[in-house]
Amino acid sequence: MTRQSVFAHAYAVVMAGGSGTRFWPLSRRRHPKQLLQLFGHGTLLEQAVERLLPLIPPARIYVYTNELVRNEVYRRLPQIPRAQIVAEPASRNTAPTLGVAAHEILRRDPQGVMVVIPADHVIARPAEFLRVLRAGCEVAAKPGRSVVIGLKPTRPDTGFGYVRVSTRGVRVGGQEIYRVEKFTEKPPLKVARRYVASGRYLWNGGMFIWRASTLLENFARHQPRMADQLAHLAEAGGVRSAETFRRLFPQFEKISIDYALMEKISDIHAVAADIGWNDVGSWAVVYGLSAKDKEANVRPARSLCLDSRGNMIVAKRSFVVTVGVQDLVIVETEDALLVCAGEHSQEVGKAVQALEKAGLKELL
Repeated sequence: MTRQSVFAHAYAVVMAGGSGTRFWPLSRRRHPKQLLQLFGHGTLLEQAVERLLPLIPPARIYVYTNELVRNEVYRRLPQIPRAQIVAEPASRNTAPTLGVAAHEILRRDPQGVMVVIPADHVIARPAEFLRVLRAGCEVAAKPGRSVVIGLKPTRPDTGFGYVRVSTRGVRVGGQEIYRVEKFTEKPPLKVARRYVASGRYLWNGGMFIWRASTLLENFARHQPRMADQLAHLAEAGGVRSAETFRRLFPQFEKISIDYALMEKISDIHAVAADIGWNDVGSWAVVYGLSAKDKEANVRPARSLCLDSRGNMIVAKRSFVVTVGVQDLVIVETEDALLVCAGEHSQEVGKAVQALEKAGLKELL
């Protein structure tokens, strides 16, 4: 394909099926993180789609979500054809989802190139993001190649996967492209520090590019059982046959694309990206990205903070008053109240697990 024709064959797959439990109580099963309006205009999902439009039109954008939020996604994304908003009947992680998407794209376009992005991230430099995608599409247009958008780490973080890259790269479309040597999932802090200090590692933010045909070839090579299941589903109508999709999709193994394929396949390249990326993984991250008052509190207009510093307050109904507290996260909804130390906001998901274990499904 020529450089220009590459982009005429680019299709986006927006992954919008997560539950965002660490943003409880604002995030619920029927209103997950990607449907929250945390920054700027629109929800995280709407912002993710908006960033793609200069490169990929709505007619070539697919959104994979779940049945609980399908109608809300329809409402938020009227520009996307409804047949391309796919509601999964069960959570099976990213590998089955991307296999299904690859068959749908290949059916439309044998030269289709898949751009896979999560729906719940923040990207502060959208123009640079598009340049990265363009370079990645050019590399991935060659059959057999896979591309990961490698994010330049800003700190040793144990919550991300890491990608080790070659010492020397090449420039494509103004971007540095490296060969990927190894994927590592969420290392301990000591190892993460060594990775970042080496300058040889990039974060894996779950953004990939490849031909649909390349992905399916890799499934056939490394996950033959799943490849057969995917082919059977496609032959039976795929997502276009709602009854068949609802019956067959829950039979897939629950596994991520990283474990299923990326740690096994060869000919992977990484685009080293500096795009102002943040996975918005906890209330503490929202606090760090939000405007603060003179005492470093993030709070609504209807609140009063006395001798209080560094707090994150989210409340639409109640007038919240704090006295002599610091570094707290306080989130109020109609039926629940969260109070936690900011440094423990990553553990809110554990509270959700405890609520589920206690049978309090009305709070989930």
